[in-house]
Amino acid sequence: MFKTRFAIFLMAALSLLLGMAAAQDAGQFLILNAQYGNERNHVDVTNRLKNLARRDRPFRISDESMEVDPDRGHAKMLRVFARGPNGQERFFDFPDGSVFDGAQFRSWGRGDWGDAQWTGGWNGRGNGSDAGQFLILSAQYGSRRRHVDVTPRLKELARRDVTFRLDYRSFGVDPDEGHAKVLRIYARGPNGRERMFEYRDNSIIDGSLFRGWGRGEWAGDNDRWSGRWEGDEREEHEDRDRDRR
Repeated sequence: MFKTRFAIFLMAALSLLLGMAAAQDAGQFLILNAQYGNERNHVDVTNRLKNLARRDRPFRISDESMEVDPDRGHAKMLRVFARGPNGQERFFDFPDGSVFDGAQFRSWGRGDWGDAQWTGGWNGRGNGSDAGQFLILSAQYGSRRRHVDVTPRLKELARRDVTFRLDYRSFGVDPDEGHAKVLRIYARGPNGRERMFEYRDNSIIDGSLFRGWGRGEWAGDNDRWSGRWEGDEREEHEDRDRDRR
């Protein structure tokens, strides 16, 4: 008799615990990605947030809890990007010092969330972030006499954010040390002609001009670049001819 009552008690307790766990993981929003820092400097902390989620208790936001300090000495926050019940995406901001409670997020305690293919930046994916008019063909960094192809590296940066500040550290290479350098992006416009965009060191690159920016779906095998540092010479000659007329 005692064993039967004990078994019933255990089953009831287990049911209660399972019910509490289910309630804790029944939030409305599904996490897609988490970034820590500020608009200038931020890093992906989705995996770190998953580790904290599995402990299933509130915690205070700081560089210590995130185990990284992307912008030392400046204000930072945790920004969580999530999909709501209506399918739309939004983000939640948690400044340093605030307490984070995952109760509003679905499957929080299990940590079975996060979109490995998420391509948004600090301000989210946005509706038009990949709707630019120009398709990138190639990206070259340096000076006229010495420059290198940085197209693959630019794709990596594009997948992280819509904008970033340019310097030689952006690409991990200095092709002409001690001399002024620029990033030149060669792209095809809606009229099918090639155009060159130039960005000097310390300028802000805004990818919203370019089609497929955040997805990095450009500079493929069929996207031919003229291969000239000065851009497509034929376009320059045609422009000069029109000016003479």
